[in-house]
Amino acid sequence: MLQRTLAGLVLLFTTLSAVGQQRPPRIIFSDIDRFWVAYDSMRTTTDSLRQLQYINALYIKRGTPGLRALMDAKEYKAEDWVSAVRRYPRFWASIRPRTQLAKTAAAGIAPYLGKLQQLYPPLRPASLYFTIGALSSGGTTKDSLVLIGTELATGNTSVDISEFAPGKQAYLKRHFQLDPLRDFIPLNVHEYVHTQLKGPGNRVLGQAIYEGTCDLLAELATGKPVPQLYMTYGPKHETELKERFGSEMFNPNFGHWFYNQESTDPHHVPDLGYYMGYSICRTYYRRAKDKPRAIREMVELDYTNDQAVEAFLLKSGYYASEAMPRLKEAYARQRPTVVGVRQLPVGNQSVEASLQELTIEFSEPMAPYTSIDYGPGGKAMWPLVGYGRFSPDKKTVTYKAVLQPDHDYEFLLTGDNFQSLQRGLPLQPRLIKFRTSH
Repeated sequence: MLQRTLAGLVLLFTTLSAVGQQRPPRIIFSDIDRFWVAYDSMRTTTDSLRQLQYINALYIKRGTPGLRALMDAKEYKAEDWVSAVRRYPRFWASIRPRTQLAKTAAAGIAPYLGKLQQLYPPLRPASLYFTIGALSSGGTTKDSLVLIGTELATGNTSVDISEFAPGKQAYLKRHFQLDPLRDFIPLNVHEYVHTQLKGPGNRVLGQAIYEGTCDLLAELATGKPVPQLYMTYGPKHETELKERFGSEMFNPNFGHWFYNQESTDPHHVPDLGYYMGYSICRTYYRRAKDKPRAIREMVELDYTNDQAVEAFLLKSGYYASEAMPRLKEAYARQRPTVVGVRQLPVGNQSVEASLQELTIEFSEPMAPYTSIDYGPGGKAMWPLVGYGRFSPDKKTVTYKAVLQPDHDYEFLLTGDNFQSLQRGLPLQPRLIKFRTSH
């Protein structure tokens, strides 16, 4: 009986211990070595078709699930690697030895993931894949996989970036000056947190909190803020950033707050939306009396649900609750509008069926993208042919039209792609309706 009791206690303590421990993370580096094998073969020829065969046979087909996930997430094709290798030989030669350093830099991540599980006990296991991409992502995730683009995540000022276009070169210079390998752990913990979240957000606000949650938890787990320019710039300019963010946070277009690294402006600070999300999450966490619950709420928030995201923002107290209606109204007032259609008369007068063009006039210059859809009447009432042509000042766009006599026409201009040039604010939707004469 005593032996059975002791055996039961041992089993109980073993079970409790196992429940409380994070399994060692699965970290895979094999894609790095496979890439360089393919690279060496590609460099033996100038024939792009043979280079394509090498990258396919020696890298892609032999790649890990992480490489396949990276290709899916970033829409990489074999041709992207061939192009990158051919265009930037000095870059690849100089980054090569540094990619091997990822193996030792990532080796110390396990204790910090253990700390992350202490902060959030339901933490699900994820695998970390260190790959070589085609220069568009230093880190992303797909499902339960952390995907690191080692060619961007390991650079420093010793890497030759002289072959790149000015915008890309400016981005790489800023990025490599930070020496991301020096703070490899916080950056990887940030990506690990992403595997736990339901996202991304639909609007700037949701995306900011989605990224800010990862930055805050990476800081809590490692004791170090994520080493990005926005983390030094943000606190010094929070007042003006907060005002600007408040007027733009309902925008579904991310380009002015996220993923805007390529700028030749020497004062440019990219990804300020990350800082705003971090600041909102930090405010939420500091105000919370129950810290574990606050962390759980951040991790389990549905970032695809705009109402849930707004409720989180209100609860954070980052903006006063009475300010929210005013901020929404201010956002709506700033959005560009359709002033009119030049060829259409004001009122209900009909137009000649011989009309061959329709010129839409906007309240301000627009970015060179369009989004037009059928109106309620569907395809039968669609008058336009081909693509729109913007005027030099970007305040009008002209479409060809094919019209029939005695017919009703309509089309809908939307804010999906129509957006203001300066701030990226979406167009207020506008249904255009008219009728042709006999």
